[in-house]
Amino acid sequence: MKQPPSPALKLHKKLRGKITTSLRGEVTDDTLKLFYSPGVADASMYAQSNAEKLREVSWTNNLVAVVSDGSAVLGLGDIGPEGALPVMEGKAMLFKHFADVDAVPIVLDVHTEDDIVAAVKAIAPSFGGINLEDIAAPKCFAIEDRLKAELDIPVMHDDQHGTAIVVLAALINAAKITNRTIGDMNIVLAGAGAAGTAIIKLLHTYAGPQMFVVDSKGVISTNRTDLNKEKQQLLDYTNKPGIDGSLESVLAEGADVFIGVSQAGLLSADMVRTMNDDPIIFALANPTPEIMPEEAKKAGAAVVATGRSDFPNQVNNSLGFPGIFRGALDNGVTAITDEHKIAAAEALAKLVENPTADKIIPGPFDSGVVEAVSSVIV
Repeated sequence: MKQPPSPALKLHKKLRGKITTSLRGEVTDDTLKLFYSPGVADASMYAQSNAEKLREVSWTNNLVAVVSDGSAVLGLGDIGPEGALPVMEGKAMLFKHFADVDAVPIVLDVHTEDDIVAAVKAIAPSFGGINLEDIAAPKCFAIEDRLKAELDIPVMHDDQHGTAIVVLAALINAAKITNRTIGDMNIVLAGAGAAGTAIIKLLHTYAGPQMFVVDSKGVISTNRTDLNKEKQQLLDYTNKPGIDGSLESVLAEGADVFIGVSQAGLLSADMVRTMNDDPIIFALANPTPEIMPEEAKKAGAAVVATGRSDFPNQVNNSLGFPGIFRGALDNGVTAITDEHKIAAAEALAKLVENPTADKIIPGPFDSGVVEAVSSVIV
């Protein structure tokens, strides 16, 4: 029997997309000749030789491209550009709703590093910033690095850095609740893709805790002969004791924190029980986390966060990217640095004045989120 469309599909079909454009000025007999021919020639001549001048006479002062090839869409995988477009529209909707940033979803039917870089560079003059989204690892790392080096507008791969910023914000407050300092923590992270790599790098820059990364074959170590370049680079920040083993074994070696950006059901209650007292569990796989929050709490977890809105402590990228690009556009920032990311995480953490086990980060609809983040992107 054919299943009826879901409520979500019904809404998408009713709206036929989630975003549109609007006008900043009124089109009349008097203004038409100024906005378009012949008056537009004055603006074109003014802007022709200088990108900063273009910001003064076009919407690039408030415009971000949300770019994906659809190769790694959260929870859906490699679904291609057509499948990715509704997700990119959703991202553009969040930009506008939370930060009044205009955003245009762009999906690319090219999938190699060189082709994606070339495509983004070709359209870059039309935008004030580039938000890369749902591009598979490891090519996403090189794509972002090349675009940051070759463009003079802010470029950020949100799957990496948006996630890392919100994880750091949540961990700052989780540390307060459990009377820990991040630099003294023993952290185990499951998932060595885009998000996991960025989390490791940002935590290392912030406090340098002892960290271990586990992929589908076990702990990433110098003894592994199957590591790609990106996983080898993680050894610069992790596994200083040089141990091997499984997720289960490394958690039992005195882990304070588990961060999962991997797959549903990966973490068991028995594993949580082997961790240090009052462990911190960030089970961020979507839509089903590595362990369900109630199960983790029954096993002794002091703080649990997920990627879902129906549980407390949602690690949600919408806490970060709207304010980051709002600040970058307003303040003429041409590159998002580690200092910006750490400042954004600290600003988010401070919004929760009295953190509790069920409130370590603000929600996306809490007041002051965009203002707090944008104010430190200078």
